[in-house]
Amino acid sequence: MRISTIYTRLLPFLLLLFFAACENDIAVVNSVTSATEKQLPLESGKNVEMLYSDSAIVRAKLNTPQMDRYMGKKNYMEMPKGMLVIFYNNLGLEENRLKADYGIGYDNGKGMDKMEAKRHVLVVNQKGDKLETEHLTWDAATKEIYTDKFVKITTKEEVIWGEGLKANQDFSKYEIIHPQGVIQVPDKQFNEQTNTETK
Repeated sequence: MRISTIYTRLLPFLLLLFFAACENDIAVVNSVTSATEKQLPLESGKNVEMLYSDSAIVRAKLNTPQMDRYMGKKNYMEMPKGMLVIFYNNLGLEENRLKADYGIGYDNGKGMDKMEAKRHVLVVNQKGDKLETEHLTWDAATKEIYTDKFVKITTKEEVIWGEGLKANQDFSKYEIIHPQGVIQVPDKQFNEQTNTETK
């Protein structure tokens, strides 16, 4: 009699503990599941080449060893092993090229509206001018590239460096926000460096 009374009194308490434990476990499972979903790409490809066109004219070609596409609150594609992007003018001629060890592009539903290049970023324009930095952003709406990081620009005549940069997307016009120095460069040295780094 006494034992059954103890069990009767303990049973509601034990059930309460059981359901509380279940709620905590479900919360943990949900948090782990949602964290896992964020890490897994919807699509993944190796040695990917993509062409971007506007009014049936090819504007850019992107090559990357690996591309991962993610869907969610923000749709984006990631190039964790680097990328090479070649931009073309209206006549289909190369305007400039961009290389980086990492890239990420954001899709607004109508196409890529912003791209970031990170780590060992190199841009070379049609004249052979070179831009080197660690982080560069391209904005499709403004057709500009910009950064607030350290930049170095090498032209046939000089090397200029400083903090921050704004430029048009073909890198034919640019402005260093906080220039810090200039060094004159011999033509021979410039040509050798350009040929080596753009291959």
